[in-house]
Amino acid sequence: MKNTLFLIAILFLSFSGMAQTVSFEDPNLTKSYTSYLNLKDALVLADSKSAKQSAEELKASLAKTPDSKKALAKVNQFIGASSVKEQRTVFSALSNEIIALVKSAKIISGEFYVAFCPMANQNSGGFWLSNQKEIKNPYFGKMMLSCGSVKETFN
Repeated sequence: MKNTLFLIAILFLSFSGMAQTVSFEDPNLTKSYTSYLNLKDALVLADSKSAKQSAEELKASLAKTPDSKKALAKVNQFIGASSVKEQRTVFSALSNEIIALVKSAKIISGEFYVAFCPMANQNSGGFWLSNQKEIKNPYFGKMMLSCGSVKETFN
């Protein structure tokens, strides 16, 4: 019952946060950003299969995005991960690459956030992108859903 309520709450929060969309000058980067968010949300739910599917979508859009070679290498590592724990480890490096791409891109509309959890990666910390200010931690999911804070806002 607790797991069902948790999933319902996450889905509600996800849909309520979807009103905030971001568009970049490069439509392929917009697709990459959206796929990345889907991957992040799957990690919040500890859904390895959905995370891998989103990573495949991310890979396809990154292949068409300029200057994405490093991000492509990390998404390939992510796809090769065999557990949520491994995915979360690779997610940190992947996030750093995606953050670098979107921070250097021209935003046409919307707003996004760079969040940070100091306890991720065995207390060395980890960043991720979000389309809402409310923290939903992809590194710990329901164990520590609200651990972290927004460090930067871009619009």
